Amino acid sequence: MIEGPATYPLLRKKRRRNRRVRLSAWARLLRLAAAAIGSLAVVFGIIAIARHAAAPDPQVEAKAAATAFASGNYSAARRHAETALAVAPEHRDTLLLLARADLALGEGEAAEGALNRALRTGADRATVRPLLADAWLRQGGTARALRATTGADTPALQYVRARALAANGDVVAATDMLRDLLAAHPDDAVAWTALGRIRLDAGDVGGADAAAQHALALTRADPVALTLRGEIVRSRYGLAAALPWFEAALARDAYYHPALIEYAATLGDLGRYGEMLAATRKALAARPGSPQALYLQAVLAMRAGRIELARGMLAKTDGAIDGVPGVVLLSGAIAYASGDYEQAVARWRELVGRQPMNLAARRLLGAALVRSGDLRGGLDVLRPVALRDDADSYTLALVGRAFEATGERDWAARFLDRAASPTLGRPAPFASDAGVPVLAGQASDAPGDPTAIVPLVRAMLEDGDRVGALARAQSLAAASPGAPAAQVLLGDTLAISGRFAPAYTAYTRAANLRFDTPTFLRLTEAAAQSGDAADGAHAVALFRAQNPEDIAARRILANLQLTAHQWDAAIDTLEGLVRSIGPRDALLLAQLAYAHTGAGDPAAARRYARRAYMLAPMNPTATDAYGWAMFNDGDAASALPLLRKAAALAPSRPDIRGHLAQALAH
Repeated sequence: MIEGPATYPLLRKKRRRNRRVRLSAWARLLRLAAAAIGSLAVVFGIIAIARHAAAPDPQVEAKAAATAFASGNYSAARRHAETALAVAPEHRDTLLLLARADLALGEGEAAEGALNRALRTGADRATVRPLLADAWLRQGGTARALRATTGADTPALQYVRARALAANGDVVAATDMLRDLLAAHPDDAVAWTALGRIRLDAGDVGGADAAAQHALALTRADPVALTLRGEIVRSRYGLAAALPWFEAALARDAYYHPALIEYAATLGDLGRYGEMLAATRKALAARPGSPQALYLQAVLAMRAGRIELARGMLAKTDGAIDGVPGVVLLSGAIAYASGDYEQAVARWRELVGRQPMNLAARRLLGAALVRSGDLRGGLDVLRPVALRDDADSYTLALVGRAFEATGERDWAARFLDRAASPTLGRPAPFASDAGVPVLAGQASDAPGDPTAIVPLVRAMLEDGDRVGALARAQSLAAASPGAPAAQVLLGDTLAISGRFAPAYTAYTRAANLRFDTPTFLRLTEAAAQSGDAADGAHAVALFRAQNPEDIAARRILANLQLTAHQWDAAIDTLEGLVRSIGPRDALLLAQLAYAHTGAGDPAAARRYARRAYMLAPMNPTATDAYGWAMFNDGDAASALPLLRKAAALAPSRPDIRGHLAQALAH
C-alpha cells in the first residue's frame, strides 16, 4: 500500500496558528477594552472632581450679588444672583435680590418671574407686594399697580403708588405723595430720584434738578440718579456737558441700558457716530433686541444714506416704540426716501395730529402730500406755516408750486415771489385751533398746569389781547419758576409787544433751564433787537460749544463771522454747512461767495455765486453776491447789470446799495 502524502500537514498547521491568533486578538481586545473602561472611569472621575471643584458656592455668589447691588452695579448683581440660583434655586433672599436688580434695570417681566418664584418658596407677601406692583408698573400695567397699592401705608408702597399716579397723568397727586414720603424719610435717595423723574417729565426742569441733586448728595453709587442728572444737564447746559454724567453712570454699571441709550443718543447729536454705534451695540448686549438701540442704529443708517438698512433695523423693533415721535418721523422719512409717499403721509399726519405746532413735521407732511398728488391736502397743512412772516423759502416755494398746479396763478405768484426774495420775519405764536373761550375753560379746569395755560396765552396773543396775555404769562412764570416753557412764553409775549430787553431776561431764565435750539434762537434775536450784541455773541459761543452740529447755531456763527470780516473762519463754517445741508441752499452759496471775495479769491467766489444765482435768480442776496464777485474779479461790465438788479430787488439794503455805488464809481 502506497501511503499517500500526509493529510494536508501545512493546512492543519495553519489552522492551529489561526486559532492561536484569534485567541491572541481577543485577549488584546479585552485588554484594550479594560484599559479603555479604566481610562473612562478616570476621566469621568476627573470631570466629577472638576465639576465639584468648579461648582459656584451659592452663598459666595449671593454675597457678591448683594455687594454689587449696593455699589450700583445692577447688571453684576443680577448675574451673581442668577449664578447662585442655578445651584440653589429655592434661595428666597437671593430671589428677592434678583427681583430688585431686575427692577433697577427696568426689567419688569423678569422681576415678576423672580417674585413669583420667591412667593412659592414662602416669601413674605407684605415684602413682595410693592415689588410686584413695581414690576407691573414697569410693564405698563398702571391700573394694576394702582390697585395693588391702594391704601398705601408703607414707604415702599407709597413710592410705587406715586409713580403709578404720575404714569396715570395725576402729576400733582404723585408729587404730593412723594413730598409727604420725603418729609418723613428725607434720606430716601430712591424717592428723591423718582420725584426728579416725575418733575422732569412734567416740564419742571428746575425742580427736577433740585431733586436729582438731593438724591446724588445721598448716594453717588446709583446709575439711575446719575442718568437722570445727565438728562437734566443735557437740557439745561447742552450735549457735551451731559456726557460725564452718563459716563459716571456707566462706570458704576457698564451695561446699564438706560444710560447706554441716553449716552448713544447724545453722542449722535454731537456727531460722534462711531462712538454712538459702539454704545448701541453694548446696549443690545445688555438687552438683546432693545428697540431703542435698534432705532438709534436705524437713525445712523439713514444719516449714511443706507435706506434699506435703516428700514430693516426699524422693522426689528417689532412696533415696540412706534408711538415715539422720533420713530414716527424716521419711519416717514424712510417711506418718503423710498418713494412711498402714501406711507410717509400716514406717518407724518399722525405726528402732526399729536404735535400740531411742530413746524418741521408740517413741512414734511405738506411736501409728502404734494408729492403724492394731494395738492389741496398739502396746501391745508402748509398754509398756516406759509402765512407766517418767518416762513422759510422752501415752504413758500412748495406752496407756490402747489397753487400753480391747481391753476391759482395769482396765489402762486405771491408765494413764489416771497420764496425768491425771502425776508427774515419775527416768529409769531403758533396757537391752537381752539378759540380763547374753550382754552380758558380748559385752563380753569387745570389751575397752575402750564400745558393748559400756554395755548390759552398764545390764542390771546393771536386775538390781539396783549395786555391779558401778558398778565397770564407773568402769573404762570412766577408760579412755575422751574418750567422753561413758562419763561419762554413770557419772553414771547414781551417780544411781540416790542419789549426786547425784558424778553431777553425771560429767555435767559428759560435758557438756564433748557438751552435748546428754539430757546437759543429767541435769546439771540432778543439780544440783537435790544442792542446787546456782546451777550448774543456769548450765547452763540456757549451753544456752539455744547451743540457743535446744530444747523441754526452754525448759520448764526457764519453771519457773525461775515459781519466781523473773519473771512477764513466764515469759509470753514459755511463749507461745513454745505456738507451738512447740501449744495442747493442759495443763501449759503451766496455767503460763501461773499467770504471768498473778502478773502481775496474772487474766482472761487464767482463759482459759488453763479450756482447761487442759478438756484434763485430773483434772490437779491444771490444776485448781489454774483455781481460783487464779478466786479472784484475785474469784470465790471458784467457785474453792473446784476448789481442794479439786486438794488432794484432790495432797495432798502444798504450793503447792496453800497456795492452798486462802488461799481458805478469805478
